[in-house]
Amino acid sequence: MTRDPTALAPMANAIRALAMDAVQAANSGHPGMPMGMADVATVLWSQFLKFDPSAPDWSDRDRFILSAGHGSMLVYALLNLSGYASPTIGDIRKFRQLDSVCAGHPENFLIPGVECTTGPLGQGIAMAVGFALAERHLNARFGDDLVDHHTWVIAGDGCLMEGINHEAVGLAGTLGLGRLNVLWDDNKITIDGDTSLSTTEDVLGRYSASGWHVTSCDGHDFADIARALAEAKADPRPSLVACRTVIGKGAPNKQGGHNVHGSPLGADEIVAARDYLGWSAAPFEIPADIAANWLATGEAGKQAHAAWTARAAANPNAAELARRMAGDLPSTDAIEAEFAGWLAKSQKVATRKSSELALEVLTAQIPELVGGSADLTGSNNTKTKSTPPLTAQDYSGRYVYYGIREFGMAAAMNGMALHGGIIPYGGTFLVFSDYCRNAIRLSALQHARVVYVLTHDSIGLGEDGPTHQPIEHVMSMRLIPNLQVFRPADVIETAECWQLALASRNTPSVLALTRQNLPQLRTSGELLSAKGAYRLVAATAARKVVIVATGSEVEIAVDTAKLLEAQGIGADVVSMPSWELFDAQDAAYRADVLPADVLRVSIEAGVTTGWQKYVGDGLTIGIDSFGASAPAEVLYDHFGLTAAKIAPRILDRLA
Repeated sequence: MTRDPTALAPMANAIRALAMDAVQAANSGHPGMPMGMADVATVLWSQFLKFDPSAPDWSDRDRFILSAGHGSMLVYALLNLSGYASPTIGDIRKFRQLDSVCAGHPENFLIPGVECTTGPLGQGIAMAVGFALAERHLNARFGDDLVDHHTWVIAGDGCLMEGINHEAVGLAGTLGLGRLNVLWDDNKITIDGDTSLSTTEDVLGRYSASGWHVTSCDGHDFADIARALAEAKADPRPSLVACRTVIGKGAPNKQGGHNVHGSPLGADEIVAARDYLGWSAAPFEIPADIAANWLATGEAGKQAHAAWTARAAANPNAAELARRMAGDLPSTDAIEAEFAGWLAKSQKVATRKSSELALEVLTAQIPELVGGSADLTGSNNTKTKSTPPLTAQDYSGRYVYYGIREFGMAAAMNGMALHGGIIPYGGTFLVFSDYCRNAIRLSALQHARVVYVLTHDSIGLGEDGPTHQPIEHVMSMRLIPNLQVFRPADVIETAECWQLALASRNTPSVLALTRQNLPQLRTSGELLSAKGAYRLVAATAARKVVIVATGSEVEIAVDTAKLLEAQGIGADVVSMPSWELFDAQDAAYRADVLPADVLRVSIEAGVTTGWQKYVGDGLTIGIDSFGASAPAEVLYDHFGLTAAKIAPRILDRLA
């Protein structure tokens, strides 16, 4: 490990040079943070971070998260200089261009050394809480020989100001996640100017009050940085290190000002910076001695990896850890047999209860399932006999009490999933998905296998009224690419949707579940929900109508079809638990389920916008206003969502 300041300074300047050259070439980007935090990052990577650049997926590596993702050139420079295969210097030359892995903000699906996608400020820290939580849980299960690493974060003022930071900091302090260390780029600058324009809070006091260890250092004094990082690593609490830095350090005419935050330095200032730093190398070139010092930073990690591999070879639990880290599910034979037996039953329960019944089976057979709820455990039905609490006193537990922290919960689950070894699920009310929507979006963007259990999915929750009754929420979830949205109609579909969610390695899932009881509509069929939509009831009279519905409204569709059949109008009923899976079927199947030569009618207790893609110019029956406060059955009648009110509308349309 390199500790000689005479070597560290040129190494840090290599980061500065790559950052200013890449941003200048792209004519776009943020040079200020990479240049300001170059000294801190150099100490971290050369003296503290455990990594093997030849094995970016080694499960016991330290995790490095650049929460201040706008400063993406910092992590790109670090990965390239320390010997990772990606990004290459050619990638860095094409920073922010279409065919380069060096995107404007770090993307986990483009570069193996990037642990998570960052950019939306605060979410990097919040995901880091999930990474650190996953490490402690797996350590409790597999021991120090197999799981023993830290999570290091570089964050800026924006990350610490965002509201999610409060949620993340509180959760980490409560859980005592001492392997989490946040290095704060304390440069006193935001885009608008000096931080005094917008904040006067005592940041260290806030973290300390939340159960964190806090310390400070001169972010340009290598010895002081090393002292603070060692102190943070040794403390049993999560740590915040305030690194006092100068934004844009090295640009003599612009450093310290807000204009260096997010704009290229310009050709003249780059010339001045090279002279100021004593950097004579051409753009994108690193002198051989400095390159060699950077490559040496990975040697300790390679040795640690080799020692870990030897321990794993002798550890009988290593294969199980490898299975979990690979994302492979254990045998599901017992699960499938149990769910198959449910077809012969007749269970009238809310789908939130159906989810609990399914989870009792799933959590008993899949030990990597770790659940939780944002203070709604009894309403979300997310806790099972197999998921004791995960606490600071017992990290082996499998249930996290997140508190009223919906956004923080969602981001932490992303971190847990991206760390590997855990499949997280967490619950809140569907209407509160608004609080965590940006983290759900990041779940989808990052291909994270996270399951969101969103209950009380319609006006069916009743008397709580319009503030708690989701109207646009299911449809808004369907707008997010790479997100599976399930709205099951009964206990059988709920079990199927859980199976489908867990089987999808690279796709997060939403389960929208009812508060009110629903009858069991399915008594046969094998995993029909995998098609996204299927014919639940076939017309007996000549078919003139196809009614497609989701969730609690499938029962209403069945009753409506009965009224139509009684008048000689043949009506199919199609249950559509997943738009996404139905859209993935071939054209012939979709045309068979939703034929074009009959009246197509949709029924869903939410906004009607969007249903036109399935019913064309047919009827879209739903709610395009806010709800109201009353018992569920009264509300369904009030909004016209009953068979007695829907059947006449269909008959009028057919007339």
